[in-house]
Amino acid sequence: MLIMFVYMLFMFMLLFFLFMMIIFFNSKLIILEWMIYQYNSIKFSFFIYLDFYSLMFLMLVSLISMVVLIYSIYYMEGDKFMNRFIILVILFVFSMYFMILSPSFLTILLGWDGLGLISYCLIIYYQNEKAYNAGMLTIFSNRIGDVGILLMITMGMMFGSWNLMIYKFNLLMLILLVLVSFTKSAQIPFTLWLPAAMMAPTPVSSLVHSSTLVTAGVYLLIRYNKFLFLECFNKYILLISSLTMFMAGLIANYEFDFKKIIALSTLSQLSLMMSILSLGFWEMAFFHLVIHALFKSLMFLCVGSFIHNFSSNQDIRGYGGVIYIYPFKTMVLIFSLLCLMGFPFMSGYFSKDMIMELFFLSKMNMVSIMFLVFSTIFTVSYSIRLIMFILFSKKNYYVNLIKKEEILVNFCMFILLMTIFFIGYLYLKIFNLNYLILLTFNLKVMVMKLIFCGFLIGQFFFFNIYKNMGNFMSTMFYIEKIYKYYDIPLNMIMLYENIHEKNLFEFKVKFIKFKFYLFKYKLNEYNFVNMLLTNLLLMMIFIFLM
Repeated sequence: MLIMFVYMLFMFMLLFFLFMMIIFFNSKLIILEWMIYQYNSIKFSFFIYLDFYSLMFLMLVSLISMVVLIYSIYYMEGDKFMNRFIILVILFVFSMYFMILSPSFLTILLGWDGLGLISYCLIIYYQNEKAYNAGMLTIFSNRIGDVGILLMITMGMMFGSWNLMIYKFNLLMLILLVLVSFTKSAQIPFTLWLPAAMMAPTPVSSLVHSSTLVTAGVYLLIRYNKFLFLECFNKYILLISSLTMFMAGLIANYEFDFKKIIALSTLSQLSLMMSILSLGFWEMAFFHLVIHALFKSLMFLCVGSFIHNFSSNQDIRGYGGVIYIYPFKTMVLIFSLLCLMGFPFMSGYFSKDMIMELFFLSKMNMVSIMFLVFSTIFTVSYSIRLIMFILFSKKNYYVNLIKKEEILVNFCMFILLMTIFFIGYLYLKIFNLNYLILLTFNLKVMVMKLIFCGFLIGQFFFFNIYKNMGNFMSTMFYIEKIYKYYDIPLNMIMLYENIHEKNLFEFKVKFIKFKFYLFKYKLNEYNFVNMLLTNLLLMMIFIFLM
C-alpha cells in the first residue's frame, strides 16, 4: 500500500508540474465550477482555481509528501499500526489539496477542518499523556480558526456566493480572515501549539512544519492579499508578526530540545512571511514559502534520523562529535541550517536577502523594523549555536547507540539537498521575480552585517548558558500561563447551556405552550372563525417571544 501511495504522489507531482508550466507560459487562469445547489440567488458551488501559484504549491506538497512516505519506511519500521499511519498522512495531504485548490470558503472549510482533525490524530499517534495534552492544545487552537471560517460563511450570505476573491471585504470579515490565518500560522497569542505539535512522529513533523498545516494560514492570506490594506490593517499584522519572529528567535537560543529548536525556527520563518506579506509583497512571501518548505523538511529528516539512531535522545548536548559517525547527514543538516540563515548563494539567500532589502526600502514604524533586525540576528545565532553543539561540544555518544546509515534515507535527503542548492536561482530566473530596489551601500550590505553579528551572538550563547532565564523562555514569555485558564470560558459556556438553554429557555417554552392550550380550551365555545383568528394571534405572540 505504501508503494502505491508513493507512486500516486509521484504521478500527481509530474501532472501538477506539467499543468503549471502550460499555465505559466500561456499566461492563463482556469476556474472550474460545479453548482451543487441553488436557492434563489444563493449558489452552493464547488470551485477549483488553477493558476501558477496553486499548482506550484500542489507540486511542492506532493514532492515533500512523497519523500516523507519513503522516509517513513525506515523511521516507522516495525510499527504495529503502520497502515493507519499511512492512511492518516494521505488524508492529511488530500485535505491540503482541498484547501489549496478552492477560492470558496465553503470548500476551504473541508480542507481546513480536515487539516485540524487529522493533525490531532497524528499528534496523539504515540498514545501517552504528553501527546494527549499537545493534541488537545492543537485542536482547541485550530478550532478558533474554524469558528472564524464559519462566521465568514454566514457573513458571505449577503453576497450570494462564497467565492470571496471577487467581492470586497468589510473590516469585520478581514479581522476574521486574519484570525483564521493566525491560528494556523501560530502567531501571537496562538504560538503555544506549534512547539507542542512536536509530539507527533518525525515524518509527520517534517510534513506539518514545512508545507502543509502551518503554511495554510500564509497561503490563505496570499490568496486574499488585496484586502489586507483595508483601513491600514496591515500595520497591525506587521507588528504582531515581527513580535512573534523576535520571540521565537530569542527563545530558540535558550532551548536544548533538538526538535523544539527546529519548530521555533519554523515559527520565526512563518512570521517573516507574514511580515513581508503585510507590506504588499505577496510574491516574495510565496517565494520564501517554497524555499522554506524544502529546507525545513530536509532539516526535519536529518534531525529525525539522528534522534532515531540515538535512542530518542533529543538533547543537543548529547550530539557532540556526531560528524565522525554520520558525516553525510551532519553535512546535510549544516547545509540546511546555512540555507535557513540566508548564507550567500544558498537558496535561502535569494529570498531572505531580497526580503530584508524590501524591508529597508518600505515605510514602517521603528518598533517593527527593530524587531525584524534583531530577529534576523537571532535566526543566525541559534543556527550557529546548533552547529557548534554538533561539531565542537564534548563527545558523549555511546557505541551501542550507533547504527549504520540507511541508503534509502540518504537518497531522500539527497533529493531535497539538490533542490535547496538550485531552486532559489532557478525560480528567480525562470519566473522573472524582480523588484526595483534603490538602497545606499550601508543598507545594501546590512544583511551581511547581520549574519556576522548573529555568528558572534551564536558563539556567545554556546559558551554562556543562562539557566535563570529558562522559566521565562520555556513558557514563551508566560503565554503558557494564560492557557492554563482555558477551562474558565469552557465552564462559562457549560453554565450558560445548563442554566439558560436546558432550564430557563425550556421553561419559557413550556409556559407559553401551557398558556396557548389554556386559551384554546376556553375559546372552544366561540365560533370557528374567532377561534382561528385567536390561534393565529397566539402563534404570532409565541414566535415573537421565541
